[in-house]
Amino acid sequence: MQSGLSQPIEVAVEVQYLQQESAPDADRYVFAYTITISNHSSVPSQLLNRHWIITDGRGDVQEVAGPGVIGQQPWLAAGEQFTYSSGAVLKTPVGTMQGSYEFRTDSDERFDVPIEIFSLRVANMVH
Repeated sequence: MQSGLSQPIEVAVEVQYLQQESAPDADRYVFAYTITISNHSSVPSQLLNRHWIITDGRGDVQEVAGPGVIGQQPWLAAGEQFTYSSGAVLKTPVGTMQGSYEFRTDSDERFDVPIEIFSLRVANMVH
């Protein structure tokens, strides 16, 4: 349900490979990602749930879903941002993530915000 809201929430992603926490010999590649969620509408909204699809270079898929992010369900007033960091562990040096956040407005209208696919990759592995 998109309602009258036109892309009210923007999601920006930054990814970092954590070499010190990874163990390539054991097929363990650890990535940190920082998400910045910006409310560009005039309507305050709360992040209720997250849904992630994490795919490694072999095509193995992990799905992560549940309430909020990092134990929080932040309210974003008009013009506000919320930034958090989390991580993902892959068995390959390359992979992708994509997903969505479910939000609700003050009037209890619910809407999904898609998170476009982004890459998880060890530097110099993919050109």
